[in-house]
Amino acid sequence: MFSHLTQGFELTPRAEIHNPYHYTPTRWICITFVSLFGLSTILHITQAIIFSIWYMLPTAALCGTLEIVGWLARLSSSKNPHNLLPYEIQMTATIVGPTPLLAANFLTLGKLVERLGPRYCRLPPKMYSIMFLACDLVALCVQAAGGAIASIAVGKKRDPESGGHIMLGGIIFQLIAILAYVSLAAEFLVRYTTERPMSKSNEHRGTLTPRLRLLVGALALNTLCLVVRNIDIDIRAIYRTVELINGFSGPIISTQWYFNVFDGMMIALAILIVNVAHPGILLRQDDAGAVDKERAHSSEVQLKLMGSI
Repeated sequence: MFSHLTQGFELTPRAEIHNPYHYTPTRWICITFVSLFGLSTILHITQAIIFSIWYMLPTAALCGTLEIVGWLARLSSSKNPHNLLPYEIQMTATIVGPTPLLAANFLTLGKLVERLGPRYCRLPPKMYSIMFLACDLVALCVQAAGGAIASIAVGKKRDPESGGHIMLGGIIFQLIAILAYVSLAAEFLVRYTTERPMSKSNEHRGTLTPRLRLLVGALALNTLCLVVRNIDIDIRAIYRTVELINGFSGPIISTQWYFNVFDGMMIALAILIVNVAHPGILLRQDDAGAVDKERAHSSEVQLKLMGSI
Protein backbone atom coordinates (compact mmCIF):
# COMPACT_ATOMS: atom_id res chain seq x y z
CA MET A 1 0.00 0.00 0.00
CA PHE A 2 2.88 2.33 0.82
CA SER A 3 4.92 1.41 -2.25
CA HIS A 4 3.67 4.39 -4.28
CA LEU A 5 4.49 6.76 -1.42
CA THR A 6 8.03 5.48 -1.00
CA GLN A 7 8.97 5.54 -4.69
CA GLY A 8 9.84 9.23 -4.58
CA PHE A 9 12.27 8.68 -1.69
CA GLU A 10 14.34 5.88 -3.27
CA LEU A 11 18.04 6.61 -2.86
CA THR A 12 19.05 4.20 -5.64
CA PRO A 13 18.01 5.27 -9.16
CA ARG A 14 15.72 2.78 -10.84
CA ALA A 15 18.10 2.34 -13.80
CA GLU A 16 20.82 1.16 -11.41
CA ILE A 17 18.79 -1.59 -9.76
CA HIS A 18 19.44 -4.09 -12.53
CA ASN A 19 20.07 -2.76 -16.01
CA PRO A 20 21.43 -5.44 -18.39
CA TYR A 21 22.28 -2.74 -20.97
CA HIS A 22 24.34 -0.70 -18.47
CA TYR A 23 22.73 2.34 -20.13
CA THR A 24 19.27 3.49 -21.22
CA PRO A 25 18.65 3.17 -24.99
CA THR A 26 18.00 6.56 -26.57
CA ARG A 27 14.38 6.76 -27.67
CA TRP A 28 14.79 8.84 -30.85
CA ILE A 29 17.58 6.59 -32.11
CA CYS A 30 15.38 3.53 -31.64
CA ILE A 31 12.52 5.24 -33.50
CA THR A 32 14.90 6.17 -36.33
CA PHE A 33 16.10 2.60 -36.82
CA VAL A 34 12.58 1.17 -36.56
CA SER A 35 11.52 3.60 -39.30
CA LEU A 36 14.51 2.80 -41.55
CA PHE A 37 14.13 -0.96 -41.24
CA GLY A 38 10.36 -0.67 -41.62
CA LEU A 39 10.71 1.32 -44.84
CA SER A 40 13.34 -1.06 -46.21
CA THR A 41 11.27 -4.14 -45.38
CA ILE A 42 8.16 -2.75 -47.08
CA LEU A 43 10.27 -1.93 -50.15
CA HIS A 44 11.80 -5.42 -50.17
CA ILE A 45 8.39 -7.09 -50.05
CA THR A 46 7.12 -4.82 -52.83
CA GLN A 47 10.23 -5.32 -54.98
CA ALA A 48 10.13 -9.09 -54.50
CA ILE A 49 6.53 -9.18 -55.75
CA ILE A 50 7.08 -6.77 -58.66
CA PHE A 51 10.23 -8.48 -59.96
CA SER A 52 9.25 -12.02 -58.86
CA ILE A 53 12.52 -12.35 -56.93
CA TRP A 54 10.93 -14.54 -54.29
CA TYR A 55 14.15 -15.48 -52.48
CA MET A 56 14.33 -11.88 -51.23
CA LEU A 57 11.33 -12.53 -48.96
CA PRO A 58 12.96 -15.13 -46.66
CA THR A 59 16.29 -13.29 -46.85
CA ALA A 60 16.36 -9.47 -47.03
CA ALA A 61 12.73 -8.99 -45.94
CA LEU A 62 13.22 -11.43 -43.04
CA CYS A 63 16.37 -9.56 -42.00
CA GLY A 64 14.42 -6.30 -41.91
CA THR A 65 11.61 -7.90 -39.91
CA LEU A 66 14.03 -9.24 -37.29
CA GLU A 67 15.74 -5.86 -37.03
CA ILE A 68 12.36 -4.17 -36.56
CA VAL A 69 11.57 -6.59 -33.73
CA GLY A 70 14.97 -5.96 -32.15
CA TRP A 71 14.73 -2.18 -32.31
CA LEU A 72 11.12 -2.17 -31.11
CA ALA A 73 12.36 -4.10 -28.08
CA ARG A 74 15.08 -1.48 -27.54
CA LEU A 75 12.43 1.23 -27.92
CA SER A 76 10.48 -0.46 -25.13
CA SER A 77 13.66 -0.56 -23.07
CA SER A 78 14.06 3.20 -23.49
CA LYS A 79 11.12 3.52 -21.10
CA ASN A 80 12.11 0.70 -18.75
CA PRO A 81 15.71 -0.49 -19.31
CA HIS A 82 15.65 -3.06 -16.50
CA ASN A 83 12.72 -5.01 -17.97
CA LEU A 84 14.52 -8.20 -19.03
CA LEU A 85 12.10 -9.47 -21.69
CA PRO A 86 12.76 -6.67 -24.23
CA TYR A 87 16.48 -7.03 -23.57
CA GLU A 88 16.38 -10.75 -24.34
CA ILE A 89 14.33 -10.13 -27.49
CA GLN A 90 16.63 -7.42 -28.86
CA MET A 91 19.74 -9.46 -28.11
CA THR A 92 18.57 -12.49 -30.08
CA ALA A 93 16.89 -10.51 -32.90
CA THR A 94 19.83 -8.21 -33.64
CA ILE A 95 22.34 -11.05 -33.52
CA VAL A 96 20.35 -13.34 -35.83
CA GLY A 97 18.88 -10.59 -38.04
CA PRO A 98 21.72 -9.99 -40.55
CA THR A 99 22.19 -13.71 -41.28
CA PRO A 100 19.30 -13.93 -43.80
CA LEU A 101 20.73 -10.89 -45.60
CA LEU A 102 23.93 -12.84 -46.17
CA ALA A 103 21.84 -15.58 -47.75
CA ALA A 104 20.56 -13.01 -50.26
CA ASN A 105 24.18 -12.19 -51.12
CA PHE A 106 25.02 -15.84 -51.71
CA LEU A 107 22.00 -16.42 -53.96
CA THR A 108 22.65 -13.24 -55.93
CA LEU A 109 26.26 -14.28 -56.52
CA GLY A 110 25.06 -17.56 -58.02
CA LYS A 111 22.76 -15.68 -60.42
CA LEU A 112 25.53 -13.24 -61.26
CA VAL A 113 27.86 -16.10 -62.13
CA GLU A 114 25.21 -17.71 -64.35
CA ARG A 115 24.67 -14.44 -66.21
CA LEU A 116 28.30 -13.45 -66.75
CA GLY A 117 29.68 -16.92 -67.41
CA PRO A 118 30.14 -20.01 -65.20
CA ARG A 119 33.47 -20.81 -66.86
CA TYR A 120 35.09 -17.96 -64.91
CA CYS A 121 34.22 -19.31 -61.47
CA ARG A 122 35.93 -22.01 -59.46
CA LEU A 123 32.66 -23.68 -58.45
CA PRO A 124 29.37 -24.26 -60.29
CA PRO A 125 26.84 -21.46 -59.57
CA LYS A 126 24.47 -23.78 -57.69
CA MET A 127 27.35 -24.96 -55.52
CA TYR A 128 27.92 -21.38 -54.32
CA SER A 129 24.33 -21.18 -53.14
CA ILE A 130 24.27 -24.64 -51.55
CA MET A 131 27.64 -24.31 -49.80
CA PHE A 132 27.22 -20.80 -48.41
CA LEU A 133 23.55 -21.23 -47.52
CA ALA A 134 24.52 -24.31 -45.50
CA CYS A 135 27.20 -22.27 -43.71
CA ASP A 136 24.68 -19.48 -43.15
CA LEU A 137 22.14 -21.90 -41.67
CA VAL A 138 24.72 -23.38 -39.30
CA ALA A 139 25.81 -19.90 -38.18
CA LEU A 140 22.17 -18.88 -37.71
CA CYS A 141 21.37 -21.90 -35.51
CA VAL A 142 24.53 -21.54 -33.42
CA GLN A 143 24.05 -17.80 -32.88
CA ALA A 144 20.37 -18.19 -32.05
CA ALA A 145 21.11 -20.95 -29.54
CA GLY A 146 23.92 -18.97 -27.95
CA GLY A 147 21.84 -15.81 -27.83
CA ALA A 148 18.94 -17.61 -26.19
CA ILE A 149 21.20 -19.25 -23.59
CA ALA A 150 22.97 -15.97 -22.82
CA SER A 151 19.80 -13.88 -22.60
CA ILE A 152 18.13 -16.42 -20.30
CA ALA A 153 21.23 -16.43 -18.10
CA VAL A 154 21.21 -12.64 -17.90
CA GLY A 155 17.51 -12.72 -17.04
CA LYS A 156 18.23 -15.09 -14.15
CA LYS A 157 21.26 -13.00 -13.09
CA ARG A 158 23.60 -15.88 -13.91
CA ASP A 159 26.89 -15.90 -15.79
CA PRO A 160 26.10 -15.73 -19.55
CA GLU A 161 29.65 -16.79 -20.47
CA SER A 162 28.67 -20.19 -21.89
CA GLY A 163 26.01 -18.67 -24.16
CA GLY A 164 28.44 -15.93 -25.15
CA HIS A 165 31.05 -18.48 -26.19
CA ILE A 166 28.48 -20.31 -28.31
CA MET A 167 27.50 -17.05 -30.03
CA LEU A 168 31.17 -16.21 -30.51
CA GLY A 169 31.73 -19.55 -32.23
CA GLY A 170 28.80 -18.91 -34.57
CA ILE A 171 29.97 -15.39 -35.40
CA ILE A 172 33.56 -16.49 -36.10
CA PHE A 173 32.26 -19.29 -38.32
CA GLN A 174 30.08 -16.78 -40.16
CA LEU A 175 33.01 -14.40 -40.57
CA ILE A 176 35.11 -17.18 -42.12
CA ALA A 177 32.26 -17.96 -44.53
CA ILE A 178 31.98 -14.28 -45.48
CA LEU A 179 35.72 -14.05 -46.19
CA ALA A 180 35.56 -17.21 -48.32
CA TYR A 181 32.57 -15.80 -50.21
CA VAL A 182 34.32 -12.48 -50.88
CA SER A 183 37.50 -14.26 -52.00
CA LEU A 184 35.65 -16.49 -54.49
CA ALA A 185 33.57 -13.58 -55.79
CA ALA A 186 36.69 -11.45 -56.25
CA GLU A 187 38.47 -14.26 -58.10
CA PHE A 188 35.46 -14.66 -60.40
CA LEU A 189 35.38 -10.94 -61.24
CA VAL A 190 39.14 -10.80 -61.86
CA ARG A 191 38.98 -13.80 -64.18
CA TYR A 192 35.95 -12.34 -65.96
CA THR A 193 37.49 -8.90 -66.54
CA THR A 194 40.89 -10.29 -67.59
CA GLU A 195 39.42 -13.10 -69.72
CA ARG A 196 41.06 -15.93 -67.79
CA PRO A 197 38.40 -18.66 -67.56
CA MET A 198 38.83 -21.64 -65.28
CA SER A 199 38.04 -23.98 -68.17
CA LYS A 200 38.09 -23.65 -71.93
CA SER A 201 34.56 -23.96 -73.26
CA ASN A 202 32.22 -22.42 -75.80
CA GLU A 203 30.11 -20.66 -73.17
CA HIS A 204 29.20 -17.06 -73.97
CA ARG A 205 30.04 -13.85 -72.13
CA GLY A 206 26.85 -12.09 -73.15
CA THR A 207 28.58 -8.73 -73.79
CA LEU A 208 28.35 -8.27 -77.55
CA THR A 209 25.70 -5.55 -77.92
CA PRO A 210 25.74 -2.06 -76.34
CA ARG A 211 22.57 -2.99 -74.48
CA LEU A 212 24.22 -6.03 -72.95
CA ARG A 213 27.37 -4.00 -72.19
CA LEU A 214 25.16 -1.60 -70.22
CA LEU A 215 23.70 -4.57 -68.37
CA VAL A 216 27.20 -5.86 -67.56
CA GLY A 217 28.10 -2.41 -66.19
CA ALA A 218 25.02 -2.48 -63.98
CA LEU A 219 25.93 -5.96 -62.79
CA ALA A 220 29.42 -4.73 -61.95
CA LEU A 221 27.86 -1.96 -59.86
CA ASN A 222 25.65 -4.53 -58.18
CA THR A 223 28.74 -6.62 -57.41
CA LEU A 224 30.40 -3.55 -55.90
CA CYS A 225 27.33 -3.06 -53.72
CA LEU A 226 27.56 -6.69 -52.62
CA VAL A 227 31.19 -6.16 -51.64
CA VAL A 228 30.29 -3.00 -49.68
CA ARG A 229 27.49 -4.86 -47.91
CA ASN A 230 29.85 -7.67 -46.94
CA ILE A 231 32.41 -5.19 -45.64
CA ASP A 232 29.63 -3.70 -43.49
CA ILE A 233 28.67 -7.12 -42.15
CA ASP A 234 32.35 -8.02 -41.65
CA ILE A 235 32.73 -4.91 -39.48
CA ARG A 236 29.68 -5.99 -37.50
CA ALA A 237 31.06 -9.51 -37.06
CA ILE A 238 34.42 -8.16 -35.84
CA TYR A 239 32.60 -5.81 -33.48
CA ARG A 240 30.50 -8.67 -32.11
CA THR A 241 33.61 -10.82 -31.67
CA VAL A 242 35.42 -8.15 -29.64
CA GLU A 243 32.21 -7.51 -27.71
CA LEU A 244 31.87 -11.12 -26.60
CA ILE A 245 35.55 -11.45 -25.69
CA ASN A 246 35.13 -8.52 -23.29
CA GLY A 247 32.03 -10.16 -21.83
CA PHE A 248 28.49 -8.92 -21.26
CA SER A 249 29.61 -6.17 -18.89
CA GLY A 250 32.68 -4.97 -20.78
CA PRO A 251 33.18 -1.44 -22.13
CA ILE A 252 32.01 -2.31 -25.65
CA ILE A 253 28.65 -3.83 -24.79
CA SER A 254 28.12 -1.20 -22.07
CA THR A 255 28.58 1.75 -24.48
CA GLN A 256 25.49 2.61 -26.50
CA TRP A 257 27.10 4.38 -29.47
CA TYR A 258 29.18 1.29 -30.28
CA PHE A 259 25.97 -0.66 -30.79
CA ASN A 260 24.22 2.14 -32.68
CA VAL A 261 27.11 2.65 -35.11
CA PHE A 262 28.64 -0.80 -35.58
CA ASP A 263 25.37 -2.74 -35.42
CA GLY A 264 22.35 -0.58 -36.24
CA MET A 265 23.97 1.75 -38.77
CA MET A 266 25.94 -0.99 -40.55
CA ILE A 267 22.91 -3.25 -41.04
CA ALA A 268 20.66 -0.34 -42.02
CA LEU A 269 23.19 0.71 -44.68
CA ALA A 270 23.57 -2.87 -45.92
CA ILE A 271 19.85 -3.58 -46.28
CA LEU A 272 19.09 -0.19 -47.89
CA ILE A 273 21.86 -0.74 -50.46
CA VAL A 274 20.03 -3.89 -51.55
CA ASN A 275 16.88 -1.80 -52.09
CA VAL A 276 18.78 0.59 -54.37
CA ALA A 277 20.88 -2.05 -56.18
CA HIS A 278 18.15 -4.66 -56.30
CA PRO A 279 18.85 -7.88 -58.23
CA GLY A 280 15.37 -7.68 -59.74
CA ILE A 281 16.51 -4.56 -61.59
CA LEU A 282 20.16 -5.32 -62.27
CA LEU A 283 19.72 -8.99 -63.15
CA ARG A 284 16.63 -8.51 -65.29
CA GLN A 285 16.85 -10.64 -68.42
CA ASP A 286 17.40 -8.60 -71.55
CA ASP A 287 14.65 -9.14 -74.16
CA ALA A 288 17.24 -9.85 -76.81
CA GLY A 289 19.31 -11.98 -74.48
CA ALA A 290 18.59 -15.30 -76.16
CA VAL A 291 19.49 -13.91 -79.60
CA ASP A 292 22.67 -12.31 -78.29
CA LYS A 293 23.75 -15.55 -76.62
CA GLU A 294 23.34 -17.43 -79.87
CA ARG A 295 25.29 -14.76 -81.75
CA ALA A 296 28.05 -14.85 -79.15
CA HIS A 297 28.27 -18.61 -79.33
CA SER A 298 28.28 -18.59 -83.16
CA SER A 299 30.96 -15.89 -83.32
CA GLU A 300 33.22 -17.79 -80.94
CA VAL A 301 32.81 -21.01 -82.92
CA GLN A 302 33.60 -19.18 -86.18
CA LEU A 303 36.76 -17.67 -84.72
CA LYS A 304 37.94 -21.08 -83.56
CA LEU A 305 37.29 -22.53 -87.02
CA MET A 306 39.22 -19.70 -88.68
CA GLY A 307 42.08 -20.20 -86.26
CA SER A 308 42.26 -23.89 -87.05
CA ILE A 309 42.46 -23.10 -90.78
